Amino acid sequence: MRRQLLPRDLGFEVRAGDEPSLFKWFLASFLFGNRISQEIAAATWRVLVEVHGCDSPQKLCGFTHAQLVRMLGAGGYRRYDESTATRLSLLCRALLDDYEGRIGGIAEAAENREDFERRLLAFKGVGPVTSGIFMREAEAVLFPDGERR
Repeated sequence: MRRQLLPRDLGFEVRAGDEPSLFKWFLASFLFGNRISQEIAAATWRVLVEVHGCDSPQKLCGFTHAQLVRMLGAGGYRRYDESTATRLSLLCRALLDDYEGRIGGIAEAAENREDFERRLLAFKGVGPVTSGIFMREAEAVLFPDGERR
């Protein structure tokens, strides 16, 4: 069994209060959570974040559907490029509308860790695999004491 990729494999660390690192990991988790190789997901993440600067929901929402499809394709994410582009746009719009464009906003709105995960799962395209990947690295920085409130 191959080791799962971590934020440091993508060139960053998830840190408390560091919204760009939280969003970058959420975006990576979203891509890793689909039925596609982690190598392709990582390459696609690099195209989105490193080449096109999509390190926040605001920046990602600035691209059209066609532009997102091209970026996903450039990373090798061709099988799901249309549906993933749609889900990424919806996800970022929901983050902006409901949580001030911040992963930390989800944590602030959540009553506890379980509520945070429920809110993650409410995003179209985010399922248990994506949530599990994200929480593996982000839980300790979002909920340092294990629970909130």
